[in-house]
Amino acid sequence: MEDFDLDLYRTHAEVIRQTVAQVAKDFSMFGMNVEFTGNTGLAYDELFIQLSKHIHSLLESGSNKLPALLYHVDLNERNIFDSVKEHPEYSHAEVIADLVIHRELKKVLIRNYFKNQKPGQ
Repeated sequence: MEDFDLDLYRTHAEVIRQTVAQVAKDFSMFGMNVEFTGNTGLAYDELFIQLSKHIHSLLESGSNKLPALLYHVDLNERNIFDSVKEHPEYSHAEVIADLVIHRELKKVLIRNYFKNQKPGQ
């Protein structure tokens, strides 16, 4: 599979809707609601604000839900640690929220890529 530039897909409405649905599904598995107004132009900001709040609450409570959520989303400690070091201007919750959104976007793109492949390609 070729490398792809995630930024190219940030404006594709269907990919954005699929990413929001994936985030909402994954967070709902851990009892957290994620809402979307449907405005694809504001999707990143809507997700970022909501996820930052949810993740901040999980960090503050010391809940075991956060490691389980990160495992489910497929983010590891190294990704988080490196991003926190690279972006000291952001809180841990904000860094994790951004990583979650990007990981979920990658999942959607990979799923779509393989769904659109013809046998033998």
